[in-house]
Amino acid sequence: MDFSQVLQNRKSIRAYLKKEVEEEKIRKILSLVNLAPSAGNLQAYKVFVVRDKNMIDKIAKNAPGLSHFENLPSLLFVFCANQKESQSRYGKRGALLYAIQDATIACAYAQLIACDLSLGSCWVGAFDEEKIKEILKTDLLPVAILPVGYPKENPPRHERKKIKKIAEFL
Repeated sequence: MDFSQVLQNRKSIRAYLKKEVEEEKIRKILSLVNLAPSAGNLQAYKVFVVRDKNMIDKIAKNAPGLSHFENLPSLLFVFCANQKESQSRYGKRGALLYAIQDATIACAYAQLIACDLSLGSCWVGAFDEEKIKEILKTDLLPVAILPVGYPKENPPRHERKKIKKIAEFL
């Protein structure tokens, strides 16, 4: 699928088939995420690939954003910012902004790559950061949870704002 089609086909999927995502597709997502731009090419983020059902359930209990799902897929990517790494080069702005941007861009790439592989995903930002850190056994800052799997639904596209509402020409 060409890039324009990927953007047009990407939707938030909240119902998944009970079908495992193949290892090959997981590796492809990660290898292409690895190409995402980052501040100073530090890649100040880490992707936790969660396939353990018990861990997925623990994460879901601490992520209100997942409560709207009909069912969860067997794969979650949790994108975490490495604020200390970015701070070591860029100071406070690196910790408070650049590391978070790095993780955010990586997650956006993963979402688009998943779509290109005929997988569904849904960006989740509503979660208890401290509980997610505890579950993952990390001190990195969780930025986004991305459930990925084979879609069980094809929801309609939501209406978007007019270009004149989101852009200002100067």
